[in-house]
Amino acid sequence: MTAAIVTVADAASLLPPRGALLGLDIGTKTIGVATSDADRRLATGVETIARKTFTADAARLLGLAGERRCAGFVLGLPLNMDGSEGPRAQSVRAFARNLAKLTELPIALWDERLSTAAVERELVSADVSRKKRAAVIDQHAAIFILQGALDRLART
Repeated sequence: MTAAIVTVADAASLLPPRGALLGLDIGTKTIGVATSDADRRLATGVETIARKTFTADAARLLGLAGERRCAGFVLGLPLNMDGSEGPRAQSVRAFARNLAKLTELPIALWDERLSTAAVERELVSADVSRKKRAAVIDQHAAIFILQGALDRLART
């Protein structure tokens, strides 16, 4: 059992016509989680997972995917501004490879450059306090990542 790790464009052919997707913003300390509706039109926040071990993190994510009958995962890939991959992107790819060993659901990687910055600006303009922003930033970044992937899938 090993899932395919592909681009969002390539994921379109691997996904059933309906079924929610789970979007993930994978950080060093937390994982922001978002989900879509079964028709894959709208991303909404689920939770922020405090990272423990890969095994514990993966078990929680697979549990959420099962509860929500997800058809696949979308992981934000933090590329550098020039499109190259640094240590954070390599860490996300490693996470994807390890997760792929535990599920058959396709795993799509989505270029998430500037997602956290965009979300931060959005929350600041909404006058959300610094403390509240820290609590929701990862979940909102996951929504931003997943919504971008959903919009791309809708054009495929």
